[in-house]
Amino acid sequence: MVIRDGNLGDVPAVLAMFDSAVAWLVARGRTGQWGSEPFSADPARVERVTAWATSGWMRIAELDGRPAGSAVVGAPVPYVAPASEPELYVQSLVIDQRFHGRGVGAALLDRARAEAVALGVGLLRVDCYAGDDGRLVKYYEGQGFARAETFSVGDWPGQVLQMRLLPDRVDLDQG
Repeated sequence: MVIRDGNLGDVPAVLAMFDSAVAWLVARGRTGQWGSEPFSADPARVERVTAWATSGWMRIAELDGRPAGSAVVGAPVPYVAPASEPELYVQSLVIDQRFHGRGVGAALLDRARAEAVALGVGLLRVDCYAGDDGRLVKYYEGQGFARAETFSVGDWPGQVLQMRLLPDRVDLDQG
């Protein structure tokens, strides 16, 4: 797997990732997270993905040379209160469902952790849909995040999760 910086040329692939995720959720009767309409059919969502692609913070995971997932990090999203300390926030994480179960999401979260540490930031946060059976919250907990606070956007239930990061250890035996 290769993780690289994203750019405007990745917008169609990232929209296709979101479309595949929506279709996957719809097929399982789970429309509460993102609804039932493709992301690519919503101008506001297309605009958001385009903005991410120009932000400098979009990352694309590739498997066998094909875009398999995307993550965007940066400042917290507007509907979540910022932390009281420096943080890096995972604004978006999505995988193309053709690559489901191949560790794409975990690799992108590892990259976000590494970027936070490289920036000297001790807190990595993410939010997700907290409805239905809470499966997405459990996914992030399995990736090392801990529940921090709940929130709602209208009737959409959300969960903020966080991870404390430690700077690289200093070898005290090296003098």
